Amino acid sequence: MVLNDRIIAFSELGKFLSQFKNTGYEKISDVKNNEDFFDGMIQKIVSAKNHNGWFTEENILFSLEQWSALLTKENLEKWLSPYNLDDVSKKTVGIIMAGNIPLVGFHDFISVVISGHKVIAKQSSNDNQLLPYLASYLISIQPKLKDYISFTDERIEGFDAIIATGSNNTARYFEHYFGNKPNIIRKNRNSVAVLTGNETKKQLAALGNDIFRYYGLGCRSVSKIMVPPNYDFDLFFKSIYEFNDIIKGAKYANNYDYNKAVYLMSSFKLLENGFLMLKEDASYSSPIATLFYETYSSKEELERKFELDKEQIQCIVSDQFSEESIDFGNTQSPSLSDYADNIDVIEFLTTIS
Repeated sequence: MVLNDRIIAFSELGKFLSQFKNTGYEKISDVKNNEDFFDGMIQKIVSAKNHNGWFTEENILFSLEQWSALLTKENLEKWLSPYNLDDVSKKTVGIIMAGNIPLVGFHDFISVVISGHKVIAKQSSNDNQLLPYLASYLISIQPKLKDYISFTDERIEGFDAIIATGSNNTARYFEHYFGNKPNIIRKNRNSVAVLTGNETKKQLAALGNDIFRYYGLGCRSVSKIMVPPNYDFDLFFKSIYEFNDIIKGAKYANNYDYNKAVYLMSSFKLLENGFLMLKEDASYSSPIATLFYETYSSKEELERKFELDKEQIQCIVSDQFSEESIDFGNTQSPSLSDYADNIDVIEFLTTIS
């Protein structure tokens, strides 16, 4: 099976996923094998929602929409064009996936399969409903992929390389067991926004998407903002008010109440608006329903800080803070070449011997 066969299979998957949107489900006549998979996909969306209380239908469909937009033949060819995949020798790559947001391990899965390797995927129990079904669709389009894709609930064995995503604690476990093989081992990361006080209400409302999408559980979710001294939070709170319905989710509300009680008992100073708490804190990883903030005095100071803390930061969101920073509202819409931890997975996969 050549690279173009794999690209076509994933582009057909993109067409299939394009039928499932927050605006509604629309069955498209020219989607291949649709009669066999359309209704089943609806059932899988419901199963994923029922299986994990953090996976709302809105967030599941948002994830599917992002992937359907990315999985076009043009996007896939552009993504892979810098790499020499013709001489890749088929190896077995294990992927240990996180389960914090829907299909969080899908990029690793695509990278391994499309580069010509066999994947053994060990999914988190929190996110194990959708990917096997999408894999079945891929195999229906390109039956040879059956020899490239497998899933396991047990410890991964017989692999040539490993990609593992987890917490700082689990990373030590991964390094102990997998350190003698080619590997990518990811730890905790969070995203941060830089505010100057000159942002418009529209920009701050867009930042709300970066904060609240997936309840802030993704590594690309903004968990901290950097603000100048004496920053006026009134416009910030007014701009994000449109997200106030998030507190209607029972799990989010329980976390809000619990964390607020902990902060108040500890006499921490808080700013809050009924669905989000702001706490001054030097850390990057804030609890659910909490956004940390820290003040800065100059751009140069921030640049030094971010350089020192780069192993903790996934994305920097701003209005042109740097060439690498992301515009407000775009953290949850990465391109295929936006790699977690800034580690080029395709490049890694071409070096396995």
